[in-house]
Formats: sequence, structure tokens, C-alpha cells
Amino acid sequence: MLIFVSCLVIFVYGLLSSLLGTIIPGLADSLHLTNADIGYIGLAQGLGLAGMSVLSGALMDRKGKKLGVILGLCATIAGLMMLLHPTSMALVALAMFILGCGGSIVIVGANAITSDVSDKRRAAALNFLNVFSGLGGLITPFVAGNLLGSSASHTALFGGAASLAVLGVVIFTPIPQSRTIGSPETEAGHTVFTHAALYILSAITLLYTACEFGIWNWLPKYLISTGMSSALALNILSLGFACGLLVGRVVATSVLWRIPPFVVATACSIAMICTTYLVLYPMSAWMTGTVVFFTGMAMAPIFPTTIAIVGKLFKEQSGTAIGFAITCGFSGFMLSSPVIGWLSGANASGIRRGLLLLPILSCIITAIFLVSRNLLRKEEDKQEAMAVAHG
Repeated sequence: MLIFVSCLVIFVYGLLSSLLGTIIPGLADSLHLTNADIGYIGLAQGLGLAGMSVLSGALMDRKGKKLGVILGLCATIAGLMMLLHPTSMALVALAMFILGCGGSIVIVGANAITSDVSDKRRAAALNFLNVFSGLGGLITPFVAGNLLGSSASHTALFGGAASLAVLGVVIFTPIPQSRTIGSPETEAGHTVFTHAALYILSAITLLYTACEFGIWNWLPKYLISTGMSSALALNILSLGFACGLLVGRVVATSVLWRIPPFVVATACSIAMICTTYLVLYPMSAWMTGTVVFFTGMAMAPIFPTTIAIVGKLFKEQSGTAIGFAITCGFSGFMLSSPVIGWLSGANASGIRRGLLLLPILSCIITAIFLVSRNLLRKEEDKQEAMAVAHG
């Protein structure tokens, strides 16, 4: 039942992950937003996501995951209600900041609940969990583009209704507090932040999230700038990228039973270099959608698999460790949106130049994985020895 609840909760996060990219073309027209304005709105969401991640992890370690998830869903509903009648850039930015806070708590809670499974199943379980994140990301642009006329207010209402339904399920589901067993130093929360592995893995989540949200937030506007219709661009984001994420995580769930998580994540980061570069070349709509799909597949396992490695290395106070890693990830989102907007300039055709940041970041992710392989293996051995010593 807990896995089912986690899937529903992260489904809401998936709905939010593609929300900004879905509604921004319409908001840009109605509020006369520039590329720089869009970048600042993305920055506001990133501030909310990053600012709440560590706080939410510590809160759940102390007060329980259920309370954290409920608070996250309430903040999500509040932010979506503010988008029903957006009248200014400042109001949209404030709504996205609140949505960022809610989404941050929601994703930390869902990943922390699922990380309580055994070591052997953790990476597969987290990839399965994040299938529902991809499903949520697929549904928002698909429903908005095909059923809601790309309306920002109608899309926000749809997201609010889904979030309210999930909130009802969470309230009536018992979610036990994880038991932490370790030394007083660990329970005081100091040991987690003394290990280099946490910072290496957090750097990977930072760079990866910058890439993923670069696609979510900027791909539709980029495709529209090449002459595509709004509905077609949203369908490519939905049936291309989001569907690729979903399929990639389904495949990864079975692959990770046989192949170590580190190997899977490294291979996928190499594939990211190729796909994020190819997606920016002019092609037919069908070919663009295909490349975007494979981009989603390549990206799919990296975030949940990296979080699974964090959960394996830091079993005690996993909420704090996962929260820190996710905070760094959202810091990447916070930085990438304004940087892409700045690199794009005032001209819509400049978005391609801004999105060239994605293959560059993918190269850096691959380099970090390759360089840190031995260090992470030593850290895993060290953590296992400490666990045996503590009984």
C-alpha cells in the first residue's frame, strides 16, 4: 500500500514537472513575457524546489513522512489555485515558487518512503516509482494540448483536482515512521555531511535536473519558434519526452535487477550527450518527436538510480541525505532556466543556442561518473562495514 501511495504522490510531482513548459507559451502571449522573464519565472520555481528540499528531509526524519507529504500537497494545491487567473508576471512567479515548495516536499517524501525497501530492490523500486513521475509529465501537456485548448487556467484547475484527490488518499493511509539505528553522532545529523560521496552524487543530480527541466520548460517554446503549432509542440513534449521517461524507467526497473546501478546510470549519461545534441537539429516533426522520445529514455534512469545509490550509502537518516541530493538537483533547475533564457537572448530563434547547454552538462555528468567510480565503491564498502559494526 505504501508503494501505491508513493506512486500517487510522485504522479502529482510529474504533473507539476511539465506544468511550466505547458502553460508558458500561452502566458507569454497573454502577459507579453520575454525569454528573460520566462527564465526568472523558472528561477522562482527552482528557488522553491531547492529551498524546501533539505528542510523537508529533516522534517520527515523527525516528524514523519506523512505530515511532510500532506504539507507538500496542500502547498501544491495553493499554488495551482493562484494560476487560475494569472494577471502579472509577479503573480505567476509567486505561484511557481509555492508550487516549487510543494513539489520539493512531495518528491522527497515519495523517494524517502520507497527508499525503505531492501538494498537489492531499491534502485528498481525507485525507477518503478518514477515511472509515475513520467506518467504525470506525459498527462499534463497531452491533456492541455488536446482537451483544454492549451489554457493555463484550465490546466491549473486540472492539476489542482488531481492533487486534491491524492491528498484524500494520503490522509487516510497510515505511513509508519522509518526507524533509524546508529550512533548518536549519526542521529544528531552530522555524519551524513562528512562523506565526499554525498557531494559527488548531489553534483550529478544538480547537473541532471538542469538538463531535464531544460527540456520540460523550454522545448515547447523552442519547437514553436521553428514553426510548429502549440498543440503539436505539446504533444511532442508529452508523447515524446514524457513517454520516453516513462518507458525508460519501466525498462530500467527490470534491467537493474541484473546490472549494477552505477553502470546503468553511466551508460545513460553517455546516451544523453548524443540525444540532447541531436534534438536541436532541424528535422521533420516525426523525426523530432522520435529523437525527443529517445532523449527521455536516455535520461529516465539517471535521477532515480542516483537517489537509490544515495539511499544505499546512507541508510541512517535517509530523508536528510536524499533531501540534500534533491536540493542540489533543484539548484540545477534554478540555475538552468535563467541561464538558458539569458543565452537565448530576446529573439525566439535564439532558444536553440540556449539549449546547447544541455549536451555540455551531459558531458560533465559522464565525466563525474567515470572519475568517481572507485571512490563510490570504497564508500559503499565503508558504509557496509559500519553497518556490521553497529549490529
